[in-house]
Amino acid sequence: MTTLAEPGTDTTRRSSRLMWAILGLVLLADALDVIDATVTNIAAPTIARELNGGESLIKWLGPAYMLAMGVLLVLGGRLGDKFGQRRLFLIGISGFTLASAVAGFSPDPTLLIAARVAQGAFGALLIPQGMAIMAKAFDRDMLARAFGLFGPVLALSSVGTPVLAGFIISADLLGLSWRPIFLANIILGIIGLVMAARILPRDDDGDRSAVVDGWGSGLLAVTMLGLLFGLIEGSTNGWTAVPVVSIIVGVLFFAAVAYRQRTATHPLIKPSLMKNRGFTSGLLVCLVAVAAGTGLIFVLSLFLQEGLHVSARDTSLGLLPLTLGLVAAGFAAMGGLVARLGRRLVFIGLTVDLVGCGWVLALVAHSGTNVSLWALAPALFVIGVGIGLSFATIPTVALGDAKPDEAGSASGSFSSIQQLASAIGSAAVASIFFQAATSGLAHAMKVTLIVVLAVTTLSLPVVALMPRRAPSE
Repeated sequence: MTTLAEPGTDTTRRSSRLMWAILGLVLLADALDVIDATVTNIAAPTIARELNGGESLIKWLGPAYMLAMGVLLVLGGRLGDKFGQRRLFLIGISGFTLASAVAGFSPDPTLLIAARVAQGAFGALLIPQGMAIMAKAFDRDMLARAFGLFGPVLALSSVGTPVLAGFIISADLLGLSWRPIFLANIILGIIGLVMAARILPRDDDGDRSAVVDGWGSGLLAVTMLGLLFGLIEGSTNGWTAVPVVSIIVGVLFFAAVAYRQRTATHPLIKPSLMKNRGFTSGLLVCLVAVAAGTGLIFVLSLFLQEGLHVSARDTSLGLLPLTLGLVAAGFAAMGGLVARLGRRLVFIGLTVDLVGCGWVLALVAHSGTNVSLWALAPALFVIGVGIGLSFATIPTVALGDAKPDEAGSASGSFSSIQQLASAIGSAAVASIFFQAATSGLAHAMKVTLIVVLAVTTLSLPVVALMPRRAPSE
């Protein structure tokens, strides 16, 4: 490992400050990703109303970002290996900042969705470089300290972002309504860009012999776009030929992705991993759990704002118990529970999630849109605990049978799957909600919860196929 200085010199003290600065920069980049992945959960109804975007815009705001991020995340890591992490970091944060400005000033839904796709694409170039830069530049002790800070910082971002977004929208700063939630990225992005240009190591030309499977990434992009467009278009404007053909195209290209995965010299996922039952079962459970959980959180926000007529600020506060439960459970899982319980913790998390969803279903069935935020709070906290236990545990346990040389590919695959599952879940669960909303929003919420309960229950038997334990240290 290449470190920034030899110990015992004045240079060491300077390099120590430099390492902390690099860590701050990487944390800033990851926080930007968390912020933009969650901020539209609260803002979507307001944005759609002011831009006259309707249901279609609500359904696309989150998935557009997550789709681009998920499809390109592995590719972004490979490009960093090939052309240098510093170069890709600078390109990623510059593009992300510019895309955020376009999003903040967008006058219509089309440009806003295009900007969200651009944010996700440049974010996929940006995020993988941070870990690679730290792995090269930090010694073992500094890496341990760095990883210890990621959880709290990203947890604070995930908790604080929806709350802050709700307050910003309700405050209507300078008459800009929702726009500051994107425009704030300009300031953060410029700070990050200046820091990156000054402090990131320059001796990074990359490995031009590294192979990037652009064809595989392209086929995956068409697959996901076809499926999501068909799902959203069909549920919004009716199941005409266009959405049906779009879904068929997505399925056909998925077959092409599978073929490419088997025949490419350097596929996106190592072939040995796809033959690993523990890994593939974990991938499936991750896909279902993240899709159901992310979609449910998004729909709960819609239900509070559109069904209970709660303001954006009060919605963010109403969902705070869920977020706190998620963060607390995530820390508990990674703090030792996952090492002791392994796949049993995944089962426990999904079961707790089911209990919380059933609790909310009972409340909505009894009170409809008259249910109060105080009544929902404990049930939402339980859902958060269940999601936190499972989300934090599934990727870790799934790597229990992976070989050391497969760890990087496996970890990158799970990061991509989580983003793609979030995109699918947000679009699919929101589509179910709006499809059922013709009979009232209380009915829509009940139908959505029943679907989430059913899908999550079906994933429980697959947990038994995952590795018993997480990888040993």
